[in-house]
Amino acid sequence: MKEKILVVDDEPFIRDILKTVLQEHYDIDEAADGEDALEKLKKHQFSLVILDYKMPKKDGLEVCRQIRKDSLYLHTPVIMLTGKGETQDKIAGLEAGVDDYIIKPFEPEELLARVKMVLRRSARDLDASPLTRLPGNVSIYNEINQRLEGKESFAVLYLDLNKFKAYNDYYGFKEGDFLIQKTARLIIEAVNNRGSQNDFIGHIGGDDFVIITEVETARAVASYIVEEFDRIAPSFYKEADRKKGFIITKDRRGRERRFSILSVAIGIVWVRPGIFSHVGEISGRGAEIKAYAKSFQKSIYVEDKRM
Repeated sequence: MKEKILVVDDEPFIRDILKTVLQEHYDIDEAADGEDALEKLKKHQFSLVILDYKMPKKDGLEVCRQIRKDSLYLHTPVIMLTGKGETQDKIAGLEAGVDDYIIKPFEPEELLARVKMVLRRSARDLDASPLTRLPGNVSIYNEINQRLEGKESFAVLYLDLNKFKAYNDYYGFKEGDFLIQKTARLIIEAVNNRGSQNDFIGHIGGDDFVIITEVETARAVASYIVEEFDRIAPSFYKEADRKKGFIITKDRRGRERRFSILSVAIGIVWVRPGIFSHVGEISGRGAEIKAYAKSFQKSIYVEDKRM
């Protein structure tokens, strides 16, 4: 699957050139101004953003600042396009969080080389999931630990899918990967619509995700995911399987069984000062409560009430 790049420039001619150079290697989406770019970033995940320096509504610097403020896509690398070569402009861009610069007019070979370099560096420096581009285990640990040390009250949602292995075995890895990506997008949508400004989303791996949100918004986020997942789950099946309401494939012991439509299980751990002393205690409690949620074999969220 090609990595997705968002090209942002108010000049259609420049966007056409960028698309022509990059589309053989990458999946390209376009935005004509800064506001359009931020809207697309909320709805889709991109491996890279290429921003023009000067644009209407919001310029490239402001868009980059917004990207770096938002935990959902703060790790997305940014290349700035500019017709200026002055040192002060580059300094302003670097302070806003730009990863690299390309001066217009540019050579196609240089553009492609810089895009490849930034993507390689991003993949190496971050522990983000290559499938969802969400932060991985190191970032998850650091985020929880930082809040724990700050003596904050917050909620951690541990999420995974019921019957994912059966689905993956039956339909294949390509469809399984697509399902994981759609689940990640649903989680982002839930946080955008029901969460709070400083929420964090992490991808542990496979069908396991973590959401860190405020105590006041945790139930709303979980409810949104449960309801929306049940709404879209049938769409991941072929029509014949959807009508039957199940698939037949082998379980972990090699025995053929019926597996009903996918569902989502969420365990919520409430973290308040003085309850937990280490991240491992929180993740251990999360594993227990999520396992309990999975035992229902339907879409549900369960809260840890042992406090």
